[in-house]
Amino acid sequence: MICTKVLESARRRPYRGADPKECGCDGLWRGREPRSEFEEDGLSDTRNKADKQNNPEELETDTVEIVDGDTVTDEVDVVEQLRQENAELKDRLLRTHAEMENLRKRGERQVEDAHKFGIEKFASALLDIVDNLERALAVEEGNEVALREGVQLTLNSWNDMMKRFHVERIDAVGEQFDPNWHEALTQLPSDEPEGTVVAQHVAGYSLHGRLIRPARVLVSSGPQK
Repeated sequence: MICTKVLESARRRPYRGADPKECGCDGLWRGREPRSEFEEDGLSDTRNKADKQNNPEELETDTVEIVDGDTVTDEVDVVEQLRQENAELKDRLLRTHAEMENLRKRGERQVEDAHKFGIEKFASALLDIVDNLERALAVEEGNEVALREGVQLTLNSWNDMMKRFHVERIDAVGEQFDPNWHEALTQLPSDEPEGTVVAQHVAGYSLHGRLIRPARVLVSSGPQK
């Protein structure tokens, strides 16, 4: 029969067991030996791990990090700044596209105007020559001297206008035939050396050094044998 004091001690310390020395009845104690402090600590850790495995919600709750309010505010500020930069870049892109489109249309208009009105100055200069021709035709019949003077004045006006627009006359008579500037109509015997231009049908013209019409000429084939 076990002493009631031993049983009461076991109830108060169920994990270590009852201490029989509390009642002095060593002969009647049949419980297990009390655990040491190290054994008690190990058993406590084991129970804590088992409780966490049985309650995963508590485990997750223990590992939740508390985010500082300032950190969240900084992240929001960065996102807002990126949005503003994106909006600015989009606005710049649209403005640049509009400017390039306007530049393209302006260039097309300028090219079209150049095709239409590129000879405006040249046409204006021709009007003076037309006026001189009309005056020459208005000369009374029988007054050939005045007519010739009018035609000569018209020709002089023409030559002056050609010089202003860098149109140069090409005269080939007496020159060595040059296929780059001359167009041979035929060859004929002549006292001039072979290949010399002996006659000119029409004069040639160049614009800024580029040939726009060759001089049509007759070329010597050398002395007749």
